[in-house]
Amino acid sequence: MADVPGRPLLRHPATAPAAVLVAGAAGLARLYGTDPHQPGQFLPRCPFHLVTGLLCPACGGTRLVYDLMHGHLAQAWLDNRALLLAAPLALALWGRWTWEGLHGRTWRPALGRRGQLAVLATAVGWTVVRNLVG
Repeated sequence: MADVPGRPLLRHPATAPAAVLVAGAAGLARLYGTDPHQPGQFLPRCPFHLVTGLLCPACGGTRLVYDLMHGHLAQAWLDNRALLLAAPLALALWGRWTWEGLHGRTWRPALGRRGQLAVLATAVGWTVVRNLVG
């Protein structure tokens, strides 16, 4: 991340994706030795689940990441199928954001109304299915 003349380093387009990488690595390091499948672990709780007793679209995400880090793909699939299937897309978006930032360009993906509606419908549908089926 070389400093561009006239642009402070903290405003460089690669700073934000680098910060996300560092925060993610810190979170992974903390999670690696903390089994979220065991009760009594000091991990954040889902506010939606605490209030409603229902699973939100992301419930099971912490367990999913823990299981992936420990090579338990089948258990990760059971934790949250939708997040597991969406993970490659999220990594691709982060990769593109990083690539553009390293080349000095700001990148903000745009999602049109139909895309937003599709994401919302998928999230609501997944929430309904996982709470009805189990």
